[in-house]
Amino acid sequence: MHWIFLAVGGQFVNAVVAILDKYIVTDEKILPRPFVYAFYSCLFTGGWMFIFLIGLVPGMALIGVPQLGNVQSPSIQVVGMAFLAGYTFFMALVSMYTALKRGDASDVMPVIGAVSAVSAFLMSMLFFSTQHSVNFVWGILLLSVGTLLVSQMRFDKSIIMHTFHSGLFFALHFITLKALFEETSFDDGFFWSRVGFVLFALSLLLVPSYWNKITEQTKQTTAKSGLLVLGTKVLAGVAAFMLLKATDFGDVAVVQATDGLKFVFIIFLSLLFGRFIPTSAGENDFSLQTVLRKTAYVVIICIGFVMLFI
Repeated sequence: MHWIFLAVGGQFVNAVVAILDKYIVTDEKILPRPFVYAFYSCLFTGGWMFIFLIGLVPGMALIGVPQLGNVQSPSIQVVGMAFLAGYTFFMALVSMYTALKRGDASDVMPVIGAVSAVSAFLMSMLFFSTQHSVNFVWGILLLSVGTLLVSQMRFDKSIIMHTFHSGLFFALHFITLKALFEETSFDDGFFWSRVGFVLFALSLLLVPSYWNKITEQTKQTTAKSGLLVLGTKVLAGVAAFMLLKATDFGDVAVVQATDGLKFVFIIFLSLLFGRFIPTSAGENDFSLQTVLRKTAYVVIICIGFVMLFI
């Protein structure tokens, strides 16, 4: 069960990324267009190819670092799933960033997490014929309900649609990656999925309207803002790698369900560093009523997490 610690660690890093993402897409001086930010998020995933160079160091294979020697020529199935993983990831990000731009991270992220967990749970049963115990099912439901309740649901129709769309496509993304890892090895699947992400992002530049949108926004971005975006994407890459490893070793539905823990970490980080978090990040409500309410819902999430393993 070591993979569960990877999933929990990945969600902690994702909590930091969620706060930074909210800040980036709402600050007009950085990268306010969700489409452009999603483009760079996909493009920067290619940077994780350097991990295969680290894998050349003797002994790295023993701690799970991907090995270039395990990469093979892709079959048509691998190519198709790699591009599908890139497409679903991009679509999920565009909707998530759009929702974050208009709503608070403390409202948006829990709903996306709940929708993603339930969707991944249902799809894992449909596509992988996964069998779960009664306690496991209750654990998934408690995690999802607790995650959903944490949100204050201060949404209009547009935000609701974007959050549900994002959660569904994140589930499709992880289901696709799980299928890719089963079709081939983790190292091979990880390599070709990164290639698929980059090629999909670059293909967007072939559409004139997309080209103009991306280049126009890029020209307006300062070097300081670019470093912030790059740093955030590096952290997102670390979290993604940890969650992918957990997905490869364990149950995709459980990995998605642990998304509820991300909000536990968001609350924790907000309470500790709230005074240093920019107002635009939307994590500045520390009234006793709000903290107690969210803490109660977090308890539901934790109970659900424990029930997964009873």
